[in-house]
Amino acid sequence: MTLSSKIIYPDSDGQPMSDNTQQFRWIVLIKENLEVLFADNPDVFVAGDLLWYPVEGQPKIRIAPDAMVVFGRPKGDRGSYRQWEEDNVVPQVVFEILSPGNRLQEMAKKQQFYDRYGVEEYYIYDPDRNDLHGLRRVGDRLQVIEEMNNWTSPRLGIRFVLTPETLELYRPDNRKFLTTQDLERQVEQERSRADRLAAKLKEMGVDPDSL
Repeated sequence: MTLSSKIIYPDSDGQPMSDNTQQFRWIVLIKENLEVLFADNPDVFVAGDLLWYPVEGQPKIRIAPDAMVVFGRPKGDRGSYRQWEEDNVVPQVVFEILSPGNRLQEMAKKQQFYDRYGVEEYYIYDPDRNDLHGLRRVGDRLQVIEEMNNWTSPRLGIRFVLTPETLELYRPDNRKFLTTQDLERQVEQERSRADRLAAKLKEMGVDPDSL
């Protein structure tokens, strides 16, 4: 019997995923758009609010980033991310979305955790204050990114743009991160354009199904 099988590593820390609808909306926006961005790469794992255990035999050492990206690990369902079962690959990029309930002490502990266990990029966004911070690993420490507006993540290739009202995120092809509602509207617009084109072709005596 291995050490891992003797020790229980809970899949939940008993804490809610978010404190309010705004925080939840941002978590979903980032996680889902990252899923889309890396959909064709089988070795990029993206998760939201998933417990990460970095040390075997130490179930109390854990954290659940609002969103995290792991390069070099296969997609698939997991109850938690147990690093020693994942070829010891550290989540390279993590995101935290702040809410009014987040305390300074709590956020300081998270930063220390990410610093200690090898995260390469750490991004923190406060939607209430429209305040964005980032840290990037330089050598063996996370260091503050001095200018986050128009910053491009070295790992993800996404660009952060702070407008006076909100944060906008852009994919490497310069397409903006979209909400589920935006995606639905986009699909509907494409469908409407296709229907108009088909009707125009029929008016010209062309069967669109034959093309």
